[in-house]
Amino acid sequence: MTTMDTRKAAQHFAHTWQHGWTHHDVAAITALYRDDAVHTSMPFRPPHHGKQAIADYITWSFTDETDPHVTFATPIVDGDQAAIEFRVHAHDNGRPITLAGCVFAQFDNDGLAVRTRDYWHTTDGHT
Repeated sequence: MTTMDTRKAAQHFAHTWQHGWTHHDVAAITALYRDDAVHTSMPFRPPHHGKQAIADYITWSFTDETDPHVTFATPIVDGDQAAIEFRVHAHDNGRPITLAGCVFAQFDNDGLAVRTRDYWHTTDGHT
């Protein structure tokens, strides 16, 4: 069993998401998740169970998005969990948007995400 440093795992998670989102690199992002991970995007959507379902969701999310500028804040860590704010400026179907949110991630002993959930909101980019 590997001894996991949550702060390092969370920083790696944030850095990889930031780079992966900027370049629409679904493979790099999904490598952060354990095979049986569960991700919930927004509180009332059904969760995505397993790495493939998470990859499918991320791929769908990137479909109409172009030219993203992505930033992730320094993670706030407690035990095996972290909260990480993010902000994205991009174009969706040619229209400028800004997305701001927070991801909550729980990590296993190998530093892989086992459970994540997002809360986010978008605006038309003029705010």
